[in-house]
Amino acid sequence: MTNWLTLKKSNCKNCYKCIRHCPVKAIRFSGNQAHIIGNECILCGQCFVVCPQNAKEITDSVEKCKVLLQGSDPVVVSLAPSFIANYEGVGIDSMREALRKLGFYDAEETAIGATIVKNEYERILREENRDILISSCCHSLNLLIQKYFPAELAYLADVASPMHAHCIDIRKRIPNAKTVFIGPCVAKKDEAEYYEDAADAVLTFEELTEWLKSENIELKKDIDVRRDSLARFFPTTGGILKTMEQGINGYTYMAIDGVENCIAALKDIESGRTHKCFIEMSVCSGSCIGGPVMEKYHRSPVRDFAAVAGYAGSDNFDVVQPDMNEIHKDFTFIEHKLPVPSDMEINEVLKKMGKTKPSDHLNCGSCGYNTCREKAIAICQGKAEYSMCLPFLKDRAEGFSDTIVKNTPNGLIVLNEDLEVQQVNDAARSIMNIRNASDVLGDQVIRILDPTDFVNVLAMGKNIRNKRVYLAEYNRYVEQTIVHEKNLHLLIGIMRDVTDEEEARERKENFSRQTAEVADKVVEKQMRIVQEIASLLGETAAETKIALSKLKGSISDE
Repeated sequence: MTNWLTLKKSNCKNCYKCIRHCPVKAIRFSGNQAHIIGNECILCGQCFVVCPQNAKEITDSVEKCKVLLQGSDPVVVSLAPSFIANYEGVGIDSMREALRKLGFYDAEETAIGATIVKNEYERILREENRDILISSCCHSLNLLIQKYFPAELAYLADVASPMHAHCIDIRKRIPNAKTVFIGPCVAKKDEAEYYEDAADAVLTFEELTEWLKSENIELKKDIDVRRDSLARFFPTTGGILKTMEQGINGYTYMAIDGVENCIAALKDIESGRTHKCFIEMSVCSGSCIGGPVMEKYHRSPVRDFAAVAGYAGSDNFDVVQPDMNEIHKDFTFIEHKLPVPSDMEINEVLKKMGKTKPSDHLNCGSCGYNTCREKAIAICQGKAEYSMCLPFLKDRAEGFSDTIVKNTPNGLIVLNEDLEVQQVNDAARSIMNIRNASDVLGDQVIRILDPTDFVNVLAMGKNIRNKRVYLAEYNRYVEQTIVHEKNLHLLIGIMRDVTDEEEARERKENFSRQTAEVADKVVEKQMRIVQEIASLLGETAAETKIALSKLKGSISDE
C-alpha cells in the first residue's frame, strides 16, 4: 500500500506536535524522527496540518494524471463540491474550462455521485430494518471504524462514497473513460488505490493549484446557477442530512464532525445506548470544507460554508439511480494492533521513566500521549522513546547537573543580570565562609564579592577566563572565570581555589630570594678574601723581588 503521507526528515524537529494531534497515535518516533505507521493511520491529515516545520508531505499524483492524459482514453474529472470554497468565486463552468486546458476530456461535480449515494441511504432506511446507519462518505471515518471499532462495522452503510459512485456513473456514460477525483482529502488517494473501480487517480486542491500555475492557466471568476444542485451541500456538516428526506420509519437524524466527536459517538454506540438513528459522520471538523489541505492553506469555516450554501440549489440532480449492487461496498476489519504488553512490562518502563508511584504520573501530554501509562505502552511496542517524556528529561538533566554542581571542587556562583545571587554551590560557600546558601540567595553579589569583574563582563560583553584574584576578605586566592550566558540572562562565576598554590609559590619565591641573598653574601665574602689574598701575595712578591735584586747585586760585586 502506498504511504500517502511522507516525512521530510531534515525538517522534523522532534517537537511531538504531530503525535499530540494524531487521534489514533499512528506515529512512531525513532532516532528523534517521526514515522507514520501506515497500517494504523486513518489518513485524517492532522499531522500534515499541524506540523510547524512542514515536515509532512502528501504524495504527489500529478505525474500519474499526466500519464493518463497521454493515453487515448478520455479522462474525466470528478470535482469535489468543496471546490467552491477553495476557489472563491469560481464555478464549475470555469473549472471545466481550465481543466480542459490541462488536457482533460471533461469535468463534472462529485455532487452528482452524492445524489446517487443519498438516494441509496434513503432506500436502506425505507426497505431494510437497520437499527443504526452510519454514513460511509468519509474514507477516514471508514478506516477509523475498520481499524479501531470493528464491532461497529455492522452499522457502517455498505454504500460507495460519492467519489466512488460518481466514477462508476461516469464510466457507464462515457465508454473507456478514466477518472480523476480532485478534492481536499488525503484519504481519497487511499480509497482510490484500494477500490479498483473508484478513481484512477486523486489530486488535492493544492496539487491542482500548482499544476495550473505551472501551465499559466488562470481560473475565471464565474458562478453558474443551478436549481438541481442540492447535493452541493455534502461537504458541510449536516450537508448529507440537508439533502435527505427526514422522518423515514421514525429514524432520528444527526450529524457529527471532528474525529474526537466521532470516536466518542462510536464508543457510545458500542455501549448499546443508541438506537434507531441515521448518523452522518465526518472526521474533519466542518466536514470536507475543513479537509486537511483546505485547513492548512484555506481555513475559513464561516466564509467557506457561506460559499457552499450560496452555490447549492434547492433540488436534487437528475441522476439515473444504479442498481444497489453496483454501488455496494464491503468494509472489513483491518488488523493493525501490536501486542499489548503485560502490566509487568509496562511498570518496568514506568520505573525507568522515574514514575514509581501514582503521584509521579503527571499525564501532562507533552510527549503527545494522553497518559504516562499510554506512553509506556508505546515504548513497549517500539513506537516511542524514553526521551520523549519532558518531566523525565528535566528531572534527569537537573539531577545530572546538580550532581556535577554539588561535587565539583570548583566554586560556582550564578547571578542574574541584576547581579543577584541565584545559585551557589558548596565549594563556593567554603571559599567565602557562607554557612547556608539561603543566607545569600536573592542578595546582591556585592554583599559577598567585589562585583567589578561581573559588571565589566555584563557591560563589555567579553568573558573573563582564568583571572587570578586575591579575595582579601576571605584571605583566599582564586582563579576566576566569568561567563555571560545571554540566552539564559545569567552570569556564571567559576572560582578555583588556588590559595595553596599561591602560598607554595610565595614560599618558593621567598626561598629563592633568601638563597640568592646568601649566595650574594658568600660571593662577596669570597671576593673579599680573594682580594686580601691577592694583596698579600702582591706585597710578598715585591719584597721577594727586592731581596733577590739585592742578592743578585751582591753576587755581581764580588
